Amino acid sequence: MAVVAAAIFVATLVVVIWQPKGFPIGYTALIGAVIALATTVVGLGDVPTVVGIVWNATLTFVAVVLISLILDEAGFFEWAALHVARWGRGNGRLLFVLIVGLGAVIAAVFANDGAAMILTPIVVGMLRALNMPAKAALGFILATGFIADTGSLPLVVSNLVNIVSADYFGLAFAEYAAVMVPVGIVSVLASLGMLLAYFGRSIPKRYDVLALTRPAAAVKDRATFRAGWVVLAVLLVGYFAADPLGVPLAAVAGVGAVVIVLVAARQPAFLFARQAASPVLVTTGGTATVTGGSGGTVGGSGRVMPVWKTIREAPWQIVLFSIGMYLVVYGLQNQGLTDYLARLFDVFGDHGVLVTALGVGFVIAILASLMNNMPTVLIAALAIGGAGATGLTHEVMIYANVIGSDLGPKITPIGSLATLLWLHVLDRKGIHIGWGQYFRTGIVLTVPVLAVTLTALAGWLTLIR
Repeated sequence: MAVVAAAIFVATLVVVIWQPKGFPIGYTALIGAVIALATTVVGLGDVPTVVGIVWNATLTFVAVVLISLILDEAGFFEWAALHVARWGRGNGRLLFVLIVGLGAVIAAVFANDGAAMILTPIVVGMLRALNMPAKAALGFILATGFIADTGSLPLVVSNLVNIVSADYFGLAFAEYAAVMVPVGIVSVLASLGMLLAYFGRSIPKRYDVLALTRPAAAVKDRATFRAGWVVLAVLLVGYFAADPLGVPLAAVAGVGAVVIVLVAARQPAFLFARQAASPVLVTTGGTATVTGGSGGTVGGSGRVMPVWKTIREAPWQIVLFSIGMYLVVYGLQNQGLTDYLARLFDVFGDHGVLVTALGVGFVIAILASLMNNMPTVLIAALAIGGAGATGLTHEVMIYANVIGSDLGPKITPIGSLATLLWLHVLDRKGIHIGWGQYFRTGIVLTVPVLAVTLTALAGWLTLIR
């Protein structure tokens, strides 16, 4: 049965990564789960256990991404990016630093998928408006994609991987943040250093600030834009209060999503005729042009914000994927295959905190880069749960699993579904990044950042414990 369990896992994973047309990842994972049940690799009694483990994580993630999608339609992120570009005051290198910083903040608050999928098109449009050289533009784009994952460590909600791990090991939001906010800052700084070292020479010294539109012109729905700030503030408080009150994070994020949807879908919906005081950047078919001017309207009277379309396009497939894939992975545990990984982790645990952090983190990173980070974090969580480590060593393993699963996927394009989608979005905008080029860049950037971040984890946990 162990061979059957492994075969089902590999086959499911191949189809998920391949993503053939007509086979969404959620349905693919569910088919794998059905086969696992039919072959008795997992039993019906395992289904409630798996659903109990993943429901809070997946619904929280969907709610956070839905909030980010609605705010993106309202112009929230374009407004932020344009402000950041103006803060650069024409200094190319400062603009690069600020864009990376903005990406890290968006990743921390709106999850890595939000940062990669929403900020990247905005940055592409901005770079085209500034007439950035192709080599420099590629550096900005790759930096945006890279920081989306390396900046997704600080909060439980910053990455689906974080939520799954925190739920499995019972980590409270505040408890997780106390460890990972400082470690996450180190990760961002290390990423920034590597990105500057790698792309620094291609970044132009100056850019024309006047080529950019006013930030206010990016706001398409002022009520939703303003409500977004309130919702984000309430969410942050709610996240910290949820655990002491026994409220699941999915409920907190879900309420925030409902509020922002209701504001965006209000009647009359999105009706306005605001005068444009400056040119507006419009991107059509991957080409940025500047239109508008005094006397024109931004958005146009009667334009309706596509709220229901945005809701339909939210990552609902992730819910099915999480349940289905975890059932397939659970079959590996039932057949004893995760025990081998648990024994390896125990070997690392026998050699101190630093070796544990580096050993577990790099093993997880390699697995994530080869077979995607979602099944990896699930397999590793089961292995850590079955390992003999206790106390500080056990805690280091838990957080090293998160770091390896967050950062490791940047080594290869198949490391995370977000990266595959990000590459697809770039292709649609006429920017092709080959897998070979991605790997050559990803491994050079990721390995040093991963080593620094895991070392910071070991040092910080040793200090505070």
